[in-house]
Amino acid sequence: MLTVGDKFPNFNLVAISDLPLEQISIDNAFKIITESTYKDQWKLIFFYPKDFTFVCPTEIIAFANMLDEFKKRNTQILGCSVDSEFVHWAWRKYKPELNKLPFPLMADVKRELCTELGILCKNSGVAQRALFILDPENIIRFVMVTDSNVGRNPDEALRVLDALQTGELCQCGWIRGQKTIDPRAGV
Repeated sequence: MLTVGDKFPNFNLVAISDLPLEQISIDNAFKIITESTYKDQWKLIFFYPKDFTFVCPTEIIAFANMLDEFKKRNTQILGCSVDSEFVHWAWRKYKPELNKLPFPLMADVKRELCTELGILCKNSGVAQRALFILDPENIIRFVMVTDSNVGRNPDEALRVLDALQTGELCQCGWIRGQKTIDPRAGV
């Protein structure tokens, strides 16, 4: 599995648009996203097993509810599964909470990105529940993988992003606004 310090792989995936569902037509429903689409931005890319499941929408909605906080930190959120862009679209139409999803859901139908990252589940052939935080140069700065039954906490992802963006040493439980560790201050 790729980890902290590794360059995130190049990719070229189709995604369902981040427009509100009522604004989506066949002409603007899909877009191509690559590793350079959100140049000069931090990226939080979370992978989830499948659309039309139970834990996945709780995470997607929680990340959507916090989008403004991530935007304040120059960070683009991207979701990704091995489902097709058409399945993403159908799920957004079916699940009212996803109708106004404010970030794209990418379709890794060929499973190439998941395979290159090392997060393709050997038993089920779907993406593991993985989260990557990338700096503007697409270097992996944080990675987390949980059991498919356990959802991630966007508050913790935001806390880690804040810590990473300080460029400083941050103690356990550090939150934005607290002092960081000054190694020159002594032991």
